[in-house]
Amino acid sequence: MTSFLTMLSVSHLVQPIIVGGVLAFLTANILMNAAVKAMSTTVNGWSTILKCGQPGNGILLRAGCAKILPGTNVAQEAAYWTTVVDGAGRRLNGQHQYVLHFPAGQLPPNDAFWSLAMTDVVGYMVPNPIDRYSVGGRSGLVPNADGSIDINIQRTAPAGHESNWLPAPAGNFKLMLRAYLPGRAVLDGEYHVPPVMKRH
Repeated sequence: MTSFLTMLSVSHLVQPIIVGGVLAFLTANILMNAAVKAMSTTVNGWSTILKCGQPGNGILLRAGCAKILPGTNVAQEAAYWTTVVDGAGRRLNGQHQYVLHFPAGQLPPNDAFWSLAMTDVVGYMVPNPIDRYSVGGRSGLVPNADGSIDINIQRTAPAGHESNWLPAPAGNFKLMLRAYLPGRAVLDGEYHVPPVMKRH
């Protein structure tokens, strides 16, 4: 009987601890997300945070940056943009075809290189028939006659434009654009990534 009463008293102590831990976890996530949202900028559907990785950031912003961009660099080393929507605000999905059009001279300014990668909504690379998970300045992208660059984002290969194809999964996906040693226009917030446009 004594051991049963002891077990009951311990269970009454354990339940509030578990509830408190869950509430603390949820509260911390809400506060982290709010801190990141307050520091992020979204243009053309692309969101970026240029303050991640900076010394002196508060604990909530550091935690939030670590959650969305693990191992992030300071903006002077690398800038990151992410999107899960097209230019009209609709969810990116492999059932549609998209194009990311960079006008001539409007590729992400950098002193190293840039890349565009695709993942599922969780952040994992998605297998595809040509094992291509990103394209960028070192991918041999073929420019249009006017010097602009089109990146075709779709499930099936675009006939005659395979060199500029980033294969998409069947379902929802996320895009991440990176510029390493970004140019002054990026750091000053003057450069904006073009919207991802759905083909009709």
